Amino acid sequence: MVAQIIRNVFSDKHRRKYQGIVQNLASQSPIPIRHFDFRFDPEKLDLKFLMQKEWATAYFAALSIFLTYGEELVIETARFHRDFIKDPILKQRLTSLIGQEAIHSKLHNEYNDIMIPNDVPVKLYRFLAEQVFHYTFLKFPQPLKLSLMAGIEHFTAVLAEFGMKHEYIFQYSDDEKARALWMWHMLEESEHKDIAYDTYQVLSGNYPLRIFGFFLAFLTIGAGVGAGGLFLPFLRRPSNLINLSFWKEAGASWAVLFNLKDGMFGSTLPHIFDYLRPDFHPNDHDTTAYLAYYKERLLNPETGLLTPYLLKEFVPPVRVASA
Repeated sequence: MVAQIIRNVFSDKHRRKYQGIVQNLASQSPIPIRHFDFRFDPEKLDLKFLMQKEWATAYFAALSIFLTYGEELVIETARFHRDFIKDPILKQRLTSLIGQEAIHSKLHNEYNDIMIPNDVPVKLYRFLAEQVFHYTFLKFPQPLKLSLMAGIEHFTAVLAEFGMKHEYIFQYSDDEKARALWMWHMLEESEHKDIAYDTYQVLSGNYPLRIFGFFLAFLTIGAGVGAGGLFLPFLRRPSNLINLSFWKEAGASWAVLFNLKDGMFGSTLPHIFDYLRPDFHPNDHDTTAYLAYYKERLLNPETGLLTPYLLKEFVPPVRVASA
């Protein structure tokens, strides 16, 4: 019954409308699934990792916690819709997306675990996120979840591009494993940034539904991560409420995140809302040069930042359905 409904919604006219997408996929580089072992150490966790600003870093901590639930939604949604993809290259790329997001979720959960002994309210945030995702988002109709998946992947791609263009934000800390984690995540979010969107366009292409999913993602990431980062320093250390040094730093933290010129969220608003264009595509924002640079920077067999932690990588095979 559910499968028939999905087939009716994702009709052939939508597939024909976006034939150009699948025709261009053969020229895309294959996307590997990489396995890492970071072996995070709670004693080396830097609670001022982001430019040595505690409140700004709190947003990264909240993002790390809540991202794992967004990745769970992406994985579940991508797996469901993979069966409806006819093009073998797009299906392969969707498998790569699933694999990369599964590793992201695993390693961010390991990173989140080491925040617990450092008094970060990980268990509380996990509980709250579970209520939101398990009892609302994961129960959405599949076409809406597909739209939400594309919206979530847009936001992570925007943040990844910001990180690529502002590598210096990762250089203020001696926490090498946190740096490796975030730069690896940045690389892969940019690497697979078009897959969820292409899948949505091939299977649906409904513009109002795409925009509705975008605003759901905007609300989730903006309000959820925003509130989590806002309150995290005080939940972790209530004395911050009256700590003068903390409040002196607050303005600088705000600038790091929300400055309209070069703040992580403030300066990316035009890119975020570019998604509203009817003819938008993630690859309108070209990051190929950055990807080439960071693959060398992070994955060079001799000097790569990620090389000490890389276990293996593989590219899913292209499976052509038999006639």
